[in-house]
Amino acid sequence: MEGIAELLKNAREEAGISIEEVSRDLGISELILKNIEEGHIGAFKDIFEIKSYVIEYAKYLGFEEDMIIDKFNEYLFEYTSKIPVSKIEKAIKDNKDDDKEKIVSPYTMPKIHEKKGTYLLIYLLIILLVIFAIYWSINQITVEKKNAYVISYRK
Repeated sequence: MEGIAELLKNAREEAGISIEEVSRDLGISELILKNIEEGHIGAFKDIFEIKSYVIEYAKYLGFEEDMIIDKFNEYLFEYTSKIPVSKIEKAIKDNKDDDKEKIVSPYTMPKIHEKKGTYLLIYLLIILLVIFAIYWSINQITVEKKNAYVISYRK
């Protein structure tokens, strides 16, 4: 976050805009803007809140939205990743060696293909059970090919 924070702060200072002016123009409190410029992400409820503020602030300073989003996503990946990128890249290269310690992450784990035949069999059984239930219920309400409702009135 320090890279983005420094980028935003430097752009604001180079443009000669005070933090109070930015606050007034964007309707964002000065405290939030200062936390963004200092890189204090702990001051926000969640990461989506800070992301929206950073994007809005960056657009105000004239940055392209896509560039800021990419920088923020890179930061977010580094911040939330339990495994450093270097280890992930090394694991991909060393994936051939089974003797080495395996690093399991969504990025290095081989994809597991589910068997479609199992689902087809389950669907077929359900359809057969429904057909059997309908057939059985029709036989229960008819006697000698006459409706049970008609039979009850003939007594």
